[in-house]
Amino acid sequence: MDIRSLELFQHLASSLHFSKTAEALFVSPSTLSRTIQRLEEECGTPLFVRDNRKVKLTAAGSKLLGFTQQTLTEWKKVKGELQQDHQQLQGELSLFCSVTASQSHLPNLLDSFRHKYPQVEIKLSTGDPAWSASKVMQQEVDASIAIHTPDFPKELKFLPLDEVPLILIAAKDLQLSRLYQVDWRKHSMILPESGPSKRIVHHWFTEQGIRPRVYAKVAGNEAIVSMVALGCGLAIVPQIVLDHSTVGQRVNRILLDDIEPYQLGLCCLQARANEPAIQALFNC
Repeated sequence: MDIRSLELFQHLASSLHFSKTAEALFVSPSTLSRTIQRLEEECGTPLFVRDNRKVKLTAAGSKLLGFTQQTLTEWKKVKGELQQDHQQLQGELSLFCSVTASQSHLPNLLDSFRHKYPQVEIKLSTGDPAWSASKVMQQEVDASIAIHTPDFPKELKFLPLDEVPLILIAAKDLQLSRLYQVDWRKHSMILPESGPSKRIVHHWFTEQGIRPRVYAKVAGNEAIVSMVALGCGLAIVPQIVLDHSTVGQRVNRILLDDIEPYQLGLCCLQARANEPAIQALFNC
């Protein structure tokens, strides 16, 4: 008994006509007859009653038909899955993210993706996280790791990956470790020039009723951390930036319980979300 024999048996049980089944499944009538005889020998009982005018399924044949239908259905399912695994996704996938995200969140994502789809070529570019959404909108990249904002484009699909807290940092020489120690009239701030952090930091100062002394406005959180380490002022930065900064040990972290964290996630154009490579990335 094998898959081909069961296929022939199933069709004959439906057609009840040897010539029609033989023609439909591309075998000779004699081959079909031998196959049915072998099945009957294996089952130890007749499966069909046949005479010169008609073919009829026996009670045993009806029982075998139930088994056959279930077996062939399962076989088609498994065969489809095997073929899907064999037909490896190929092509190119372009991604954009910040330098920090390329260290903090991208490795785990790409490890999973590369393991499942080794034939897809990944093209990665990094830069200011403020560009993440626009890069996807302009189709300069297929997907990006971006920060969700209140004005996030509706044309983009967003899959949350993590919530990132923001913390206040100061050079170790200042010996500041608690928020109450900060004299806002004395200490200058290094503020983000653009990006989601700019809105959150500005909103926090407004809620606190603080008008900060601004030393500089800087593009890029990595550069802000470096300037704080050099003693240029205080700053509020995402924790993951500090965790992956080469000068992170040269600053003190001051927790801010009442500042809004931001949501980090993967985004692509809604209109392209079902493209195979992009869909595979989101599934990872």
